[in-house]
Amino acid sequence: MSFAREIVDASPAERLALVELARDGRRREWRFGEVAERSARLAGSLRQRGVERGDVVMTLIGNRPEWVLGMLACFRLGAVVLPCTEQLRAKDLRMRIEIVRPALILADERNRHELEAALASLDHAVAVAYVPDESLFAAAPAAAVDLSAEDPCLITFTSGTAGEPKAVVHAQRYLDGQRVQAEHWLGARAGELVWCTAASGWSKSARNVFIAPWLSGAAALLHDARFDPDERLELLERERVHVLCMAPTEYRVVAKRATLRPLAQLRGMVAAGEALNPEVLRAWHEATGLEIRDGYGQTETGQTTGTPLGVDARPGSMGRALPGMRLEIRDGELTVDPASVPTFFLGYLGEHVHSVPRGNGERRLWQVEDRRAQPHPWQTGDRVTQDEDGWLYFEGRADDVIVSAGYRIGPFEVESALVAHPAVAEAAAVAAPDEERGAVVRAVVVLRSGEYQPSPELVRELQEHVKRETAPYKYPRIIDFAEELPKTASGKVKRAELRASAS
Repeated sequence: MSFAREIVDASPAERLALVELARDGRRREWRFGEVAERSARLAGSLRQRGVERGDVVMTLIGNRPEWVLGMLACFRLGAVVLPCTEQLRAKDLRMRIEIVRPALILADERNRHELEAALASLDHAVAVAYVPDESLFAAAPAAAVDLSAEDPCLITFTSGTAGEPKAVVHAQRYLDGQRVQAEHWLGARAGELVWCTAASGWSKSARNVFIAPWLSGAAALLHDARFDPDERLELLERERVHVLCMAPTEYRVVAKRATLRPLAQLRGMVAAGEALNPEVLRAWHEATGLEIRDGYGQTETGQTTGTPLGVDARPGSMGRALPGMRLEIRDGELTVDPASVPTFFLGYLGEHVHSVPRGNGERRLWQVEDRRAQPHPWQTGDRVTQDEDGWLYFEGRADDVIVSAGYRIGPFEVESALVAHPAVAEAAAVAAPDEERGAVVRAVVVLRSGEYQPSPELVRELQEHVKRETAPYKYPRIIDFAEELPKTASGKVKRAELRASAS
């Protein structure tokens, strides 16, 4: 199998593939013929720089064609691609580089400063290629290699609960497996335009920015700019978008801060990541006549549920199990039969999947204990209820992961950043309710005795410190100070008690 050959190369050369909306206001349409040629030449250039089948290529590029072309170049070579969001700071980038040991990093020039800071403290060198750079597309086109469904393809990172995020390794089957949700949930048709607003680096972007649209014969919109509620509506009208995929928080903010109106060309809207409020569903439906159809998936599983096409959405529900996927609720927790999910991951890097560095003239090898082949169900860690019609309703996490505006944030990352500040002796991070984001990060901080005292200035200083230490979306929007943290007899922080005090 080869996504590059069977989907990109096989598409009519004149069919629309991408609509690029650049930060400087430029607009450009990309046809499949150009996408095929440019990605093949980039693959040839990566090979000239030493990238071979099985090697890892890390990308640090926003929603622009170079990111798509870089992903396709890796699919063509059989390289394993690790897309990273531009929000990551040096610490998070360094951790990812140390874990996956990429053969090359393909990055945007605007991220050079942060990337160089991450590379400076490494004990090994990593090749880097920056875009824009037209010389990257000057090599002879590389042919697409034949791959098996179980060959490693993609790495994405989870949010950790009691430790650092884990590297999730997906196989080539993940790409073709998107057909299920593309057909039964996203619902794009041939010749249409799809806009998935997820930033590159998130698992939803790897699924729905261009892969699922292309599997459906549709084109993808790439908008490389910050979120602006009024601009979203303007672009939906101007570009005549047919299918919109946004995070629930984006739907909430647009409904609250912009004036919703009929969108003549828009035919479908989907959301995933957190529950949507009934009033938000109502506002969009009254303005557009359309339902926002919710869905659910994890980094490890890919999309597993969705509100079916042509069926009225049920407020608060993440839909039903997608066709063929066997889901079951056990003791209140959603479980998944891995064998029934075509996009189920291979395993975690360093646990079930091991990369064997290659020697001179040899390609990098992978040793895999495929999690999809395991006989026991996958425990999602999400508490879910089900009605008599099979509709599922998310109730919360069984662990301590904080879900804020669709982002899953591990408390350990926030706490580690806070205690790195000289004023902080201890810190605990939990979720606090928020009207727009669903939840925000709340930190309870114990200060070191001495010269540090609670103050609004110290709150701002700690918030900026966390933004610098880790990705900005993880910073605590609420910081409270305490003499001590509530703990169990064994010394574990009582997070439930802290969450209750924030309600």
